Amino acid sequence: MVNNVATVGRSGVHDFILLRASAVVLAAFVLFIAGFFAFTPEITFEIWHGLFANLAMKVFTLVSLFALLIHAWIGIWQVLSDYIKATFLRGVLQFVFSVTLLTYFVAGFLIVWGV
Repeated sequence: MVNNVATVGRSGVHDFILLRASAVVLAAFVLFIAGFFAFTPEITFEIWHGLFANLAMKVFTLVSLFALLIHAWIGIWQVLSDYIKATFLRGVLQFVFSVTLLTYFVAGFLIVWGV
């Protein structure tokens, strides 16, 4: 059995499960937001603010954001490891994407919680 150092202890099954679980969370979030837009007759700032003032919505949004970042990270890692053969360039790109995803998560957290 070949042990790939770049996987950081993950296996293909682990990635598969994470991708499917994150896709389910993202689908649920998209369906919820689409349903909100479809069944709310008029969307004003007050209604939108009231939706996101709810603790459950804040948690659901952050879980969805985290699922999006997991999904993106695994996808980026797979694409980079398949198509970028130069180890240094792949490492630099993975670092750049990691910092970008972390920045998105921090920004999303600050926006949702209004800090």
